[in-house]
Amino acid sequence: MSVDKEMSPQRPAPSGPRAERKREAIVKAARDLFLSEGFGVGMDAIAAEAGVSKVTVYNHFGSKESLFTAVVAGALDRPVQQDSAAPLARLADAEDLRPAFVDAARAWIEAVRNDREVAALRILVAAELHRFPELGRAWHRDTPSGHHPVVANTLRALADQGRLVIPDLEVATLQLYALLVHPHMVFGHYGTVMDDDLTERLLISGVDMFLGQYAPH
Repeated sequence: MSVDKEMSPQRPAPSGPRAERKREAIVKAARDLFLSEGFGVGMDAIAAEAGVSKVTVYNHFGSKESLFTAVVAGALDRPVQQDSAAPLARLADAEDLRPAFVDAARAWIEAVRNDREVAALRILVAAELHRFPELGRAWHRDTPSGHHPVVANTLRALADQGRLVIPDLEVATLQLYALLVHPHMVFGHYGTVMDDDLTERLLISGVDMFLGQYAPH
């Protein structure tokens, strides 16, 4: 199965409301087709599904790798942009940080557990990596703070207030993910679901470990 060669756009990506609607349609079409047919799906098919020309797809994204990156970044950010975004964002205003952190962690984990599309994208990357190593590069291109600005911005705000002491924001972001959501990603990758009791115990201990490391002493 061949992969479309990269075509760099000759001008800046289109902008404006109409262009944004087309971009959203392209990303949705690409996401659906990547998940149903794999990364080898042609750009012609993506363009047809989105109702735009192939040239329009390349004008917006330049290459299939860039389009896949947009699909992945949007999917990864979605759990912390929806149900869990508000509790995370409110942490900086919480009078009592620990219970607010536990509530935010609970909402975040619930969003991750229920997002089957992100899990399917991870499986796609793992399945196609031997043929298309660019998928792995696309998946890991950004730093954790770049991929997940809601989490990074919350930790930064708490550090700025002096409520947490975080010398390395990237490391802290990775550690928080490792404590709270990565176990569910690993279980989900193998087709199993962590039960509610273990989920609750992990999130409570995870929050306590994180605050134990970064709370001022």
